[in-house]
Amino acid sequence: MKRLQAWIAGMATAVVIAAGAAAADSPAALATRLLDQLDAGQYAAAEATFSPQMKAAVPAHKLKAMWESLPVLLGAAGARGEATVSEADGFRIVAIPLAYARDNVLARVVLDGDDRIAGFLVQPPPPPPPAADASFSEQAITLPALASGKPGLPGTLTLPRGKGPFPAVVLVHGSGPQDRDETIGGNRPFLDIARGLAAHGIASLRYDKRTRARPQDFSGTFGIDDETTDDAVAAVTALAGNAAIAHDRIHVLGHSQGGLLAGRIAARSQGKVAGLILLAAPARPILDLLGEQNRYLAHLDGSVSAEEQAHLDALDAAIAKVRHDPAAKLLELPGHYWQQLERIDPVADARASQLPVLLLQGGRDFQVVDADWQRWKQGLQGPRYRFHLYPALNHLGIAGEGKGTLDEYSKPGHVDATLIQDIVRWVQAQE
Repeated sequence: MKRLQAWIAGMATAVVIAAGAAAADSPAALATRLLDQLDAGQYAAAEATFSPQMKAAVPAHKLKAMWESLPVLLGAAGARGEATVSEADGFRIVAIPLAYARDNVLARVVLDGDDRIAGFLVQPPPPPPPAADASFSEQAITLPALASGKPGLPGTLTLPRGKGPFPAVVLVHGSGPQDRDETIGGNRPFLDIARGLAAHGIASLRYDKRTRARPQDFSGTFGIDDETTDDAVAAVTALAGNAAIAHDRIHVLGHSQGGLLAGRIAARSQGKVAGLILLAAPARPILDLLGEQNRYLAHLDGSVSAEEQAHLDALDAAIAKVRHDPAAKLLELPGHYWQQLERIDPVADARASQLPVLLLQGGRDFQVVDADWQRWKQGLQGPRYRFHLYPALNHLGIAGEGKGTLDEYSKPGHVDATLIQDIVRWVQAQE
């Protein structure tokens, strides 16, 4: 069935679970047992071994949706590779390569001291490090802890070589449990952007989203600031405290939902943000876009099946319900989250920031479309604002042909070089 697995490019796959296991089994055997359960469709049995907290966070139907989305994105499953075991911070981490028809991924199973499964991630193999003669370097960084006491997130600071201080960009993800590279299928748009900027003397900071790195922080009531805004502000603060960064030239690049929130992030950064870069940023109510996206996908083949129409009708009903009922859920997110998100006016927030804004939009993007682009252009008029439309690019800033589809997200590609160069020129012009 043609439907979005998540909304606004939130397709990263991350699940954290806690499970009991026999102490006599090796770490590799415990990890393999979990994968065997998933392959056999024994999701309820897996859920029965979760801790109470993880049963609430990752019920069987959510685990099922995650696991069964992999062949949809990557093609038929193939053989598993050999398991390797490492240790970090008292945990044992089992990595098992998984082959699919269109790409390979790496399953990481984390075991605690009692042989319980404390974490489970499915992700592409890590990207190669920068070449030894690259004009930039990358270093691990931890964002500052939040005022709420939640620990800072892990990230990567990409620094040009040479004498600073350098202008810098904070990269803020779209929806879903994204990693620091915003990995979607075989694509890593934030990695492309970070290294492309660094090659032209611009630093950047990207980080794992809290819903991916610490899903345990979302066991109770939470809103859009808990999910995105607060950590983006922490990333701005991290750059502002780094001697290698030009503190008056820190910019926020928000992709998709991150672009919708960019003005809000700037407003809460206490004057530390010098400009906004909005890539494929929605300008209209998110729930309207969600319905549009699913209708677009259902009509791609020229007809809508009875099953697809039933899905669309159920989605419409769920959207109407979360708009009025804070306790209702849609895509595992409560009504009060959606209601808060819909109250945000991204155009008004960007305008109120009084910051220079660069807006970038792909002409083949079916998730954020011309109606959003026109609202941005109508709402942001004057020399402070710059607009670039790229007819061949999709929601990830990657070139393609024909109508945009979900399938193309699984095909490896790279962010368009012209788009990156436009960002470079704009940042350099903000001196």
